[in-house]
Amino acid sequence: MNKMSVKWLSLLPLIQLTCYFSSGSCGKVLVWPMEYSHWMNMKTILDELVTRGHEVTVLTSSVSFLIDSNKPSAIKFEIFPASFTKDDLEYFNELFIRKWTHAAKSSFWTNLSTVKSLFWEYSDMLMKNCKEVVSNKKLMTKLQESKFDIVLADAVGPCGELLAEILKIPFMYSLYSSPGYSIEKYTGRLPFPPSYVPVMFSELSDPMTFMERVKNMIYVLYFDFCFQTFNEKKWNQFYSEVLGRPTTLSETMGKAEIWLIRTYWDFAFPRPLLPNFQFVGGLHCKPAKPLPKEMEEFVQSSGKNGIVVFSLGSMVSNMTEERANTIASALAQIPQKVLWRYDGKKPDTLGPNTRLYKWIPQNDLLGHPKTKAFVTHGGSNGIYEAIYHGIPMVGLPLFADQPHNIAQMKAKGAAVRLDLETMTRVDFLAALKEVINNPSYKEKMMWLSTIQHDQPVKPLDRAVFWIEFVMRHKGAKHLRPAVHDLTWFQYHSLDVIGFLLACVASAVFVITKCCLFCYWKFAKTGDKRKNE
Repeated sequence: MNKMSVKWLSLLPLIQLTCYFSSGSCGKVLVWPMEYSHWMNMKTILDELVTRGHEVTVLTSSVSFLIDSNKPSAIKFEIFPASFTKDDLEYFNELFIRKWTHAAKSSFWTNLSTVKSLFWEYSDMLMKNCKEVVSNKKLMTKLQESKFDIVLADAVGPCGELLAEILKIPFMYSLYSSPGYSIEKYTGRLPFPPSYVPVMFSELSDPMTFMERVKNMIYVLYFDFCFQTFNEKKWNQFYSEVLGRPTTLSETMGKAEIWLIRTYWDFAFPRPLLPNFQFVGGLHCKPAKPLPKEMEEFVQSSGKNGIVVFSLGSMVSNMTEERANTIASALAQIPQKVLWRYDGKKPDTLGPNTRLYKWIPQNDLLGHPKTKAFVTHGGSNGIYEAIYHGIPMVGLPLFADQPHNIAQMKAKGAAVRLDLETMTRVDFLAALKEVINNPSYKEKMMWLSTIQHDQPVKPLDRAVFWIEFVMRHKGAKHLRPAVHDLTWFQYHSLDVIGFLLACVASAVFVITKCCLFCYWKFAKTGDKRKNE
């Protein structure tokens, strides 16, 4: 245990006492997290909750990738045994990435069909995890006795809402986005008018042309009628069996008190809001810290040319030798120094201006005054760090939300997009020079950065406020719209429209009958007078 950890843990009791004596509002938070960037965002919130004196317990499996319960931490971890190994999980993740990346280059229907099957495989794994938790009587008894005040869950991994239902406590969601916005739309009831809100995965921007709106509507219809993020029939049956009453996954998820959406209007396109949706994009962003000595020396050696930061995120750390050599040869021709997060074989064409690292302090590098550009896969965390520090990007999206994210940044004039698999050395070199030498990219990114910084409340403070709000008031039912209690035809007012049409039809029928009757009487009277 290092000195900082010892110091932190020694201060924890004092922090908690301060909380109790000052406001008496300290609570106990149970967390149902997801992996990779999801966990990074969640942990930022949890660390802040701990500093404010709250007791945080993370429920995680024994084969978690990033959630390391062995590290000294003020966060508590409740580990449950998993029926699959870490190797199984790694294999699934690699297969998941490979299939999705390949599907992205296929036809429209093949791509969406593959994505749906991948999500259903992912759904089965999540359900297995969830069953192992709720069927563990010893663990569930311990959770019941712990008297938690709230469950904080990641909406892309069902089960947190089931735990909250069993424990009879309120719950909240953290979410960036879902395919076609299906989770937010059908369980949170957040409206997404297809006339001006581009669907996730469509890679469209706003405003849309007529043909783009046609494309967007096709995506909407597909996600509305053909696509399920999770295999809901299985989840409905599972939840009904556990709770002992008929229910659905959508109904259970719809009981969330507050949704913390990890995006903001510097990045996302404007759309309608509901009062229980709070936008907290960039909550993990923070000022840059000093770099390690060796890395700082390399950065400073770049002189007035500055540096380029290159990372494809935590899920993709290497690539084919051919691609690596193409990239390295292009990087060798720019005057900037390059720090490349790469864990594969050293490329033969690697130039003296480029250094490879298995890990880089990305936020600190992006916040360094010598950074000129960021080469990224387009993950939302990296994009927000680039926005926060005002660094333009070259996007090499691979799968999931990444193409859509880069499309948004390109539409805002802050990024150039390339295809990692098909780009040539010339393409990559031209993109780098464009982003570095054309001042408009830097200007647009600095404008977005100004928006990100110019908020009445910091995103992290806003997220923590709403968690504490729900704990203080045992929920936030007054913010929950009545739409959750309506059927789909009531939501679209089809019953009202039908009733009004029936009224109009009845009125027209009666008026027509009266007119015909009057006409008939008038005609009969006229014939009678004529005969007389």
